[in-house]
Order: sequence, then structure tokens, then C-alpha cells
Amino acid sequence: MQPSVPSFRVAVIGGGPAGLMAAETLALGGVQVDVYDAMASVGRKFLLAGRGGMNITHAEPYADFVTRYGAQAASLRPMLDAFGPADVRAWIHGLGVQTFVGSSNRVFPTDMKAAPLLRAWLHRVREHGVRFHMRHRWTGWRSDDGALVFGTPDGELTVQADAVVLALGGGSWARLGSDGAWIPLLQARGVAVAPLVPANCGFDVDWSAHFSERYAGEPLTTVAITSVGADGREFRRQGQFVVTSGGVEGSLIYALSAALRDQIAASGHTTMYLDLLPDLAPERVLDEVTRPRGARSLASHLQSRLGLKGVKAGLLRECLDKESYGDPHLLAHAIKRLPVRLVRPRPIDEAISSAGGVMWQALDGAMLKAAPGVFVAGEMVDWEAPTGGYLLTACFASGIAAGRDALAWLDSLHGQAGD
Repeated sequence: MQPSVPSFRVAVIGGGPAGLMAAETLALGGVQVDVYDAMASVGRKFLLAGRGGMNITHAEPYADFVTRYGAQAASLRPMLDAFGPADVRAWIHGLGVQTFVGSSNRVFPTDMKAAPLLRAWLHRVREHGVRFHMRHRWTGWRSDDGALVFGTPDGELTVQADAVVLALGGGSWARLGSDGAWIPLLQARGVAVAPLVPANCGFDVDWSAHFSERYAGEPLTTVAITSVGADGREFRRQGQFVVTSGGVEGSLIYALSAALRDQIAASGHTTMYLDLLPDLAPERVLDEVTRPRGARSLASHLQSRLGLKGVKAGLLRECLDKESYGDPHLLAHAIKRLPVRLVRPRPIDEAISSAGGVMWQALDGAMLKAAPGVFVAGEMVDWEAPTGGYLLTACFASGIAAGRDALAWLDSLHGQAGD
């Protein structure tokens, strides 16, 4: 939407994907945009996410894509409808960066890198007139006139803006700028904020010292996890993860982390059940375990007949008592359903992302009801998503939504002034 008077000035606070997308949207709408960020450069978490291959979005059917946002899918749906996975790919192509669909329908830039994409993006937004102000840490509003207050290397700075977009991130990876310091500032304005909690995170397990020393860092490939959801129904997912010195982490754990985290919050702990041989039926496992082994040790028998060795064999020893390990029927059952007790999620600063933030009921579209003219975007809003391009897609979509809502609000202000 193009404002009637292009002399409005909008401050975007936060230079991550959501903030940059809001800035681009606003600049295309004809307003002057200034981006402020506490760090020395923008997009730091974006660049970190690209170190292992820049997974930008996901190419599964859109109806399935939307469900990945869980309880907040309905709230995010209008933003995703306006800028979904296909739009993300078209936008990237418009920057001169090609993409391809990899395994599991994940979408990557052809060179798998984040830095060239970010450089092209920043070049384009600068061409649209967006100005950047680094090492400007937002500390709130001035009490007398509502001006924005920033701490800078040269001292305190105040800025007047016609509208503000906050895209300050959640609470993970504080050293990259997402430290949650904005929470008390918004709460002081009467904005409802849900506590930030880790998402896409690992969990602590009380391993024995022997198991931890021997198997820390070992990957568990081709396993499945069964757990119980908030509704009491079991869910199951197959993949891989890694044993750490104090617990578990990795892609399969991250995919289930929201449900596991919430179970721990409700009960103080939770138990996940490992299927160490998901490609074998329980009857086949029982048949092999009970097959006569002669003079071979049980460990040698399990390795010979079922391929169970290394960390998988170690887990059986770790999680079963001596009596259960020695009972063929109990052992066969445990191979397909081994209980692992999770005691707590890892700290939020270690998590890939966070959940919690500005609650949806505090918003009118993307605007704070308690602070007209202030819009929010990205991870600082109360939603979460698994890895696989879902996080970035929603950040892009919410940044565009905040930019468009800000333009509409500014246009309404000009209309009122004209009346």
C-alpha cells in the first residue's frame, strides 16, 4: 500500500530477517526507513543458520506446511497465506540467487550459503533508500514525548518516528543480539508477553559417568522416538540424534522438543521411548533375541543377530536394570521401546530458537494494542516452528505483515489529517 504522503519516517529496530523484510516492504511503500541494531552488523543469526547449509524454506504441500506451526498455525495462517514458501523462493530468485529442493523437501540456495543472499538483499534495500544504524541498542521510550531512546558508542540518542517496527528476536543466542531485553520495556507499556522458553533444543538426561564418558558425541542413526502429547495420545517420529555428555540433542530431538518441553513443564520430567531398530518388527526382534546363542556373550549375540553395538548397545545397558537386560522378552521389548527419562530442556541460550513472546491477544494485526503505531514481527511474537525452513519463512512473512500494517496505519493517519 502506497501512503499518500511519502514523508513518513519509520524506525525498524532489529536487523534480522523479520526486520529486514519489514524495512524492504516499508521502503517499497514510499516511506523513509531507518534500521537500528545493537550489533555491529545485521543478520548475524541468519548467517549462523547458514553455516551448515542455508535452509531457507520448505517445499512440502502448503496444507501440510501450515500445520508445522502447531497451536499458533491459525494465528500465523493469514501472514503465510500472503507470503508463503513459493513466495520465498520467488523473492530469492529476484535477488539473483537460485534455489533447489533437497532431501525431505527442504529448499536451499544453489551454493548452500547465507552470505551471498544477505549481501544481495542488503544491496537492494539500500538502493530503496533504507539507512542502517549499527551499535544502536534500543532502551525504550522517552517519558515526556515518546521518542525512541538508543544507547550508542557516542552516548544516548533519541529518535522521533511516525511508526515503529520491533523485530528484536526471541531469547536464543544472546551473543548474536536476541537476548529478550525488550520484554520489560513492553510489559511496562501494558503488553502481554508469554515467558520465553527454549525451542528446537536438546534435553538433559542423568547419564551415568561411565556412559557419558564413553558415548558422548556418538550419533544414533535410524532410530524412532515415541512420546505422549498434551492430549494424551502417543506420537512417533523417525530420524537421528546425538548423545551428549549430559543428555540428547540433534534433528530428531529438535523436531519433538516442543511437546517434550511442555511435558516437562507440566510434570517436572518426561520419558521418551526409543525404538533402536525401527525397520524390524517386534516379532523379528524377539525371535532373534531368543534364538540360542551357544557360548557367545549376550552382547556378541545382539551384535551378530541384530547389529546392535556401540551406543545403541550402551543405551540398553544404561537404561535397563540387570534383571530386565537378562530377560529375553523384556530385552526384546526394550529394544523396540527403551525408556529414556528427560529431566529438563537445555538453557534457552543454547536453543536454535525460542517460544513465547508478545501474545496474539495483545495485537491488532501486527500492531500492539497498547502502543498504537508500534508493530512487531519475527520471533518476538508468541509462535514457534521446527527447523527445516519453517522459522525463516514465518519470520519473512511476519516482517512483511508488519510493514504492510504500518503502511496502512500511516495512510489512515494522513487520511484523518486530510479530513
